[in-house]
Amino acid sequence: MRLLSIEDERSTAAYLYKGLTEHGHVVDTAFDGVEGLHLATSGHYDLILLDVGLPGASGWDVLQGIRTQHQTPVFFLSGRDEVEDRVKGLLLGADDYMVKPFAFSELLARIQVVARRRAPMSAPEGLLRVGELEVDTARRRVKRGKQRIDLTTQEFVLLDYLARHVGQVVSRTLIAQNVWDMHFDSDTNVVDVAVRRLRAKVDEPFPEKLIHTVRGVGYVLEHQNA
Repeated sequence: MRLLSIEDERSTAAYLYKGLTEHGHVVDTAFDGVEGLHLATSGHYDLILLDVGLPGASGWDVLQGIRTQHQTPVFFLSGRDEVEDRVKGLLLGADDYMVKPFAFSELLARIQVVARRRAPMSAPEGLLRVGELEVDTARRRVKRGKQRIDLTTQEFVLLDYLARHVGQVVSRTLIAQNVWDMHFDSDTNVVDVAVRRLRAKVDEPFPEKLIHTVRGVGYVLEHQNA
């Protein structure tokens, strides 16, 4: 995989570069937010590792800039360990948030999860269909009618999870565990925000809504006109 590391601490940047290249990844490094945003939006990367406290532009600003042009997976690597910071990063569209110091083996494992999600499958699983919505699990493509819908990695995994449980109500806890591989406090609205973003792409442009809220429980994907 080709990775971009946006990290102003030179020792941490060198540590990431050495460890990731030793495991076969190609790594570019930026030491401030301005340079990082330029590289992230002008190049092609499989994943971006992003610090929060950066000179020039904060990690929050860099992520927002990336999301205006690309849906590349972004991992925050930050010394900020407050729940509010982790939630903010995820709400802004990050795919993961790891707190420094972190175990390098865990970082590699999470990168491998993204790689598995993005890699073509050896045997196509076919299409998951819900009404006019088609989820191509092999090519990671989504269409509704004749219109192609571009999703982030996180959005695709969320839609794929809902589509594999079509007609079943899935709780916010199960969504959090299966989409992010993490446990979220019930007082946060990370799942709700993620579903809202998915709805904006999958449902809002179309007259029939497929993603439905079950109050107090979670969400269900279903074609109610069937």
